[in-house]
Amino acid sequence: MWWNGPYTDTGHWMMWGWWMPFHGILSLLLLILVVVGIVALIRFLFSGRARGVPGHGRSPGLEVLEERYAKGEIQRDEYLQKKRDLGS
Repeated sequence: MWWNGPYTDTGHWMMWGWWMPFHGILSLLLLILVVVGIVALIRFLFSGRARGVPGHGRSPGLEVLEERYAKGEIQRDEYLQKKRDLGS
């Protein structure tokens, strides 16, 4: 039989059989998941989205300029000139 019961001769629980090959893989996946979660939390906290800042810290003037260009209120040349004037 591939499994000799819940206890070995020393009295400790042994997880033989199908579980042992996956133990290392699942531990590694859990570690990766924790690291990815921590990195995502740090990026979220420092991106400006957590504080409700629209545009992720970009200047409000540039946002207005992009909106006007998207609506067709200004032409491409004027948009590029004003963007250079704003220093972006």
